[in-house]
Amino acid sequence: MAGKIIADTIETGAGADISTSYVVNGSAKAWVNFDASSGTPTERNSLNVSSLTDNGTGNFSPNFSNNMSSTGYSSQGATNAYSSRTTYAGYGGSTSQFNITTSSFSMVCVSHYHNSVRDGTEISSSIHGDLA
Repeated sequence: MAGKIIADTIETGAGADISTSYVVNGSAKAWVNFDASSGTPTERNSLNVSSLTDNGTGNFSPNFSNNMSSTGYSSQGATNAYSSRTTYAGYGGSTSQFNITTSSFSMVCVSHYHNSVRDGTEISSSIHGDLA
C-alpha cells in the first residue's frame, strides 16, 4: 500500500526545525560524476541522469531521467583533468557548444593550461531547480 507523509517542518537531532520547503527547494535535482579521458564519457555515479552524450572533445550533455520544469535551473560543474593544471567545466560559449533544455544541458571542459577544450578524468555537475 502506498502512503504519504505530510509535514511542514523537520526537526534535526540537535532540536532545530527546518522547513520542508527548504529541503525540497535546496536539494540537488540531478548530479553526475564521470570520466571522459578514454574518449567516451563513463558515468561513475549520478542522480536523475539517464545517460551522457559526447558532443565532441570536452563537450558533454547529461540527459535527465526526469525533466526540469523550465530551462531556468542552475547548473554547476567542475573537473580535475590534468593533475595541478587548472581546468574547469563551464556552461556557455557559442551556440554550437551550449544548449540547455528541460531534458538536458551541455557542458564544456576547458583547460587554461592548454588554452583548449579537453576531455577530463574527473568531471562532475549538479543541477538545482524545480522538476516538472
